Amino acid sequence: MCGIVGYTGEEEAAPILLHGLQKLEYRGYDSAGIAVRNNLDLPIIVKAEGKLKNLIDKTNDGKSIHSTSGIGHTRWATHGVPNELNAHPHASDDYNVIGVHNGIIENFIELKDKLIHKGYKIHSATDTEVIIKVVDYYYKKYKIGPIDAINRTMVRTRGSYALALMFKDYPNQVFFAKNGSPLIVAKGSDSSFLASDVPAILKFTNKVYYVSDLECGYIKGNEIRFFDLNGDDITETKKIETIDWKADSTDLGNYSYYMEKEIDEQPKALRNTINAYVDKDGTLKFPEMGITKEYLNSLEEIYIFACGSAYHAGVVAEYLIEDLANVNVRVELASEFKYRHYKMNPKSLAIVISQSGETKDTHEAMLKAKHNGIKTLAICNVKGSTITRDADFNLYTYAGPEIAVATTKAYSCQLVVLYLFALFLARTKYALERDRYYELINEVKELPAKVKEVIDNKAQVQKLSNRFTDKTNVFFIGRGIDYAVCMEGSLKLKEITYINSNAYAAGELKHGTISLIEPGVVTIAIATQPNLIEKTISNMVEVKARDGSVVALTGNDIDVSSSSKYQLYIPKVNPMFAASLAIIPLQQLAYYSSLNKGINPDKPRNLAKSVTVE
Repeated sequence: MCGIVGYTGEEEAAPILLHGLQKLEYRGYDSAGIAVRNNLDLPIIVKAEGKLKNLIDKTNDGKSIHSTSGIGHTRWATHGVPNELNAHPHASDDYNVIGVHNGIIENFIELKDKLIHKGYKIHSATDTEVIIKVVDYYYKKYKIGPIDAINRTMVRTRGSYALALMFKDYPNQVFFAKNGSPLIVAKGSDSSFLASDVPAILKFTNKVYYVSDLECGYIKGNEIRFFDLNGDDITETKKIETIDWKADSTDLGNYSYYMEKEIDEQPKALRNTINAYVDKDGTLKFPEMGITKEYLNSLEEIYIFACGSAYHAGVVAEYLIEDLANVNVRVELASEFKYRHYKMNPKSLAIVISQSGETKDTHEAMLKAKHNGIKTLAICNVKGSTITRDADFNLYTYAGPEIAVATTKAYSCQLVVLYLFALFLARTKYALERDRYYELINEVKELPAKVKEVIDNKAQVQKLSNRFTDKTNVFFIGRGIDYAVCMEGSLKLKEITYINSNAYAAGELKHGTISLIEPGVVTIAIATQPNLIEKTISNMVEVKARDGSVVALTGNDIDVSSSSKYQLYIPKVNPMFAASLAIIPLQQLAYYSSLNKGINPDKPRNLAKSVTVE
């Protein structure tokens, strides 16, 4: 979940490394460091605890360090507390090998004991120092080259890792290896780059290779080579991808925070995603998916695997697919599914949802489904990511880069892709009449404009957020699709305001939760589903009767003023697609409440954007 950058070329490396690390700050970190070496007896390693600015100040924005090759890292502590000693880069005792690492080495204690027996000293509490010294051990013992030393290390290492390494004997090269943790290699005109994610390199190039598991290689100038675990050169088999994101798409522009920028970008992101799959005449086209209609017709069941916000999008899809296509749907938390042992229906499809395409738990769930003979469909925002490469079929969201830790536009685009898939499946299985299908497609096409209308009504939400500054507990209640929206709204509030918020199906209130309602406790009730509105209003009245403060989020054609203290309204929309509008005020409420509490909404504590470890 941390960030890796690497550079070789003709320019000064340190400023480029620092720029890359700045673009990876959203991944979460507690310390940072860079290392450079040319034809020097000793490398230059600079590390700093805390924010990246500390490292930038320590190196005079990189200007005090001179070299044309180097590596950098932002660390989020797993093994060892966050301090300079545990910060990356780490080095062998004689500085022969220097490296940075993302991931977790599961057998590092075993490897550490072996190294100590061989005379190595371990100075930090990290697994990273251990794996770098294992590389050094094999390199020296067998008098072999870096690639062979790295491969021997990979064979003897269990866990996930992305490695960037520099060797004393190869001062102008940066070596890399990967298993489980994301890593890209990018090619410039006279330079090459390594990074954990695309934003780090967009300023310099959009030509990217995705490193596969158990591959290694090196960059030198603009030369890039890949090798497999046998040490064979496999460069010719690698495909270069062109990233269609613009470099300035990761800039803040006139905004103070990425989260606000990305909330406001949702109409454009939705429009781009819809236009990718819907022709002007309303016909759905899924060329990237590659699933035949015969296969879709045979489906009896669908599984959806995801984590966090993607899971909440999957819950919305569960209601839609079952309603429209008459297919049973089972939504599972990916982190739990891996350890479940229920029998999967062979006539089923597994849908996996991940913004980054690198979510470790989701990837593991997908591989388990494939192992059981189930075809997999990935819904991701990053082409060429690990999940998209391993999935049988793909549908992409066109949200563009999302930097804030709390997802907004990527989640909204996931919803739209799931709407379109549900309609496509329903039409393919003849569960939806032609006229009704085109009516619903037109409803989807109107969503960007309606989302814009909700976003522009932010003043009402901003005013309401002032009442959340001193709250410690907030409840969300809803039924059906509204319950799925509650889960996402609750997550947004808790992750960037640190308010203890909890989402419940409204019908569950009397089964225990209502005991927590007392004067001053806020309950946000989502009520957009006409067939459930009377039941939800009854639950709101129950809260109000116990002096709870009810905030109702509903359609502008529904009157809930007598059962709630405050109201937020969204434009009239087909109830099937209400989640796309209802989530906007909840995103804004979390954002403004975060600012009121003096919290940076882009970088909530203890969280990272891409969760690449279990």
